[in-house]
Amino acid sequence: MGKRLRASLMLLVAALIWGSTFVAQTTASDTVEPFTFLFSRSFIGFLFLIPIIAIFNFQSNKKLEVGEKKSTLMPSKLTIIAGVLCGVALTIASYCQQKGITMMTDNASGKAGFITALYIVFTPIFGVILKRRIPKIIIVCVPLATLGFYLLCIKSGFNIEVGDLLTLISAFFFTFHILIIDYFMEKGANPIKTSCIQFLVVGIISLILAFIFETPNFSIIWGAKLEIMYAGFLSSGIAYTLQIMAQKDADPTSATLIMSLESVFAVLSGWLVLGESLSLKELIGCLLVFVAVILAQIQLPLRKKKSSNQQ
Repeated sequence: MGKRLRASLMLLVAALIWGSTFVAQTTASDTVEPFTFLFSRSFIGFLFLIPIIAIFNFQSNKKLEVGEKKSTLMPSKLTIIAGVLCGVALTIASYCQQKGITMMTDNASGKAGFITALYIVFTPIFGVILKRRIPKIIIVCVPLATLGFYLLCIKSGFNIEVGDLLTLISAFFFTFHILIIDYFMEKGANPIKTSCIQFLVVGIISLILAFIFETPNFSIIWGAKLEIMYAGFLSSGIAYTLQIMAQKDADPTSATLIMSLESVFAVLSGWLVLGESLSLKELIGCLLVFVAVILAQIQLPLRKKKSSNQQ
């Protein structure tokens, strides 16, 4: 299996997990406040990854030849910087998204899904600023995926309010999160250790802010333990780690298109688990997004230059 295909499959699994986590987040949001939910799931993700790092470190050292330098559990300076920056970006993105949803007066899930998905548009735009080459097929994929998300998520009129603006901010920071990962993975940061540090940072920041702005209560957290554990182990511990590992071999713009399937899987999860129905318009939206993702994975052949001695 090629590296590009393996990375795409890893991102697809991550998107599926994130989409299914929508059900857990929805049921937990009735009792657990945003920062409280965020630090609870983040610390679970952090603790989950510690033994994973130890296992990978042990396996790596077993393969070393006699005399070769063994790797340690301690992260490098580059990995620490990557984890801290990712953690800060993810904290802001996750909180703004959740807070924005609570402040929307109508069509909250639809608007939030569409606005957050704008990171598939922001990523190539910021990629140009960072002087990254964009595959020509992306010019078709981005508007196609955006139209798909519009049909999938927007239920009625689109009115800008405070909740919309907060969710738009979250889309910007999800974009920064993706680009930070892409930059540091190219530099050689360790993906699993980066993810572990990321969740430690998110957990610490969210815990501090929860005690300042919210009233975290153990009994309330325990009441939503299944939702928090699902989000912590699967969404934080596994999905975000798969994202970081996959982005070592994936183009950042193509990666965002695959990860944006989270909204499609969220709708499908709501249909299967919560009994929500899909309209014809929403089904068409799902189809357009899937088509955009498939097209983004196609490598167009380069046009060969004519030989200088060809007449």
